[in-house]
Amino acid sequence: MPVLPDHVVLDTCVLLSGALRWLVFSLARQACLSVAWSAVIGDEWRRNGARMWSVDHADIQGQWQALQDAFPQACQGDVSAFKEGLRRSDPKDWHVVAAGRALHQRLPEARVAILTRNLRDFNRSELRQFNLDLLDPDTLLVRALQCCPEPLKTALAGLPAAVAAEGRSPEDLAVILRRERLFRLLRLSACQ
Repeated sequence: MPVLPDHVVLDTCVLLSGALRWLVFSLARQACLSVAWSAVIGDEWRRNGARMWSVDHADIQGQWQALQDAFPQACQGDVSAFKEGLRRSDPKDWHVVAAGRALHQRLPEARVAILTRNLRDFNRSELRQFNLDLLDPDTLLVRALQCCPEPLKTALAGLPAAVAAEGRSPEDLAVILRRERLFRLLRLSACQ
């Protein structure tokens, strides 16, 4: 049976999606996994989020602070020392790998994965050297459906309302899952 990681380092592309953020944070609130990020990921999220959503700096900073308060152990801080030795992943994403390495050093027995939509930016063999896994959101959520089905079903049930609360028109769950490219999750959750 596939295993759910203990901790997922959220790449900025995952944090920028309201639907993915809702699902992953719902699993974290229900103790299925823990989330992690670096200060650089936070900077990227605030910069890109403010631009994408036309939100002023104070509002986006308040949202980021709310995430810090909700998940106080998530931020790995300055992880620049953990970039040492990285060669094969995209240098622009070394800070994501470094956050995973920092977390793994602090919790050596933990299963740590990087969660991203941009799998090509990360070298799997390099990540394995540091005991890190690499997952896309669909794979993570399918594993969650297998490992902790009730918490994920609860999160899925609340997803349409959560997306609508962010200002989108009300949408059916299947429409949201397709838009987020969660095709395996859609197929499997429809069978449940």
